[in-house]
Amino acid sequence: MKAAKRMDPARLQEPGDARLEDESPKLWAYGFSEVAQKLLTSAVRCFAEKGFHATTTRDITAGADLSPAALYVHFHAKEEVLYTISRVGHKSALSAVQGPEAEDASLHLRSIFSRYVIWHARHHVTGRVNQHELAALSGEHYEEVRLIRQETNEVFHRAVARGISDGSFVDIDVNRVVRAMNSLAIDLVRWYRLDGSESPEQIGEFYADLALGMVTNPVLAKASRASRPAT
Repeated sequence: MKAAKRMDPARLQEPGDARLEDESPKLWAYGFSEVAQKLLTSAVRCFAEKGFHATTTRDITAGADLSPAALYVHFHAKEEVLYTISRVGHKSALSAVQGPEAEDASLHLRSIFSRYVIWHARHHVTGRVNQHELAALSGEHYEEVRLIRQETNEVFHRAVARGISDGSFVDIDVNRVVRAMNSLAIDLVRWYRLDGSESPEQIGEFYADLALGMVTNPVLAKASRASRPAT
């Protein structure tokens, strides 16, 4: 099997590379200078393509068409660039699932899960970095991002627990089903492209139907309880 071909980081911002074209640049369109926005856009694409450790500051500045020293004018270190991407990305994903609850538990879960999937489709490059480069953050930065992720998970925990409580959903292991939902939504960052056959909204609707199936199928509920670890 041939090794995967690595792309020249200086080409990462060329529009021809659809794998790295998404709406991530919109995430830092406000609150950052124009140069910082260019650096973040180049960095998120480099991190997604090469990984944090294999990416150099020169890769990032080359992708932004800037001099090698330009990064340090706006960020103290490469890790701060990753932290900024992770913090902004995770907060944006959390915002996508927050808001008033629908009166019906099924409609509420379907709505928040669809929005979560759509967010990851539209920002799949940032989503890939969010999921695969967390370990490169400093301890303090990791903890801050972890708390945002935990808050996002709690939105889904409450939605599923509410449906079980009012009888809308079967009695299923909440932790397991939320973990499965997260895996379903997040995995698409590995393969999704905005120029593919399905729009973010189409895949969001389809995945939301799958999520509802997880909490309304009595067979899955029985299996989750039967294999639940002893406490």
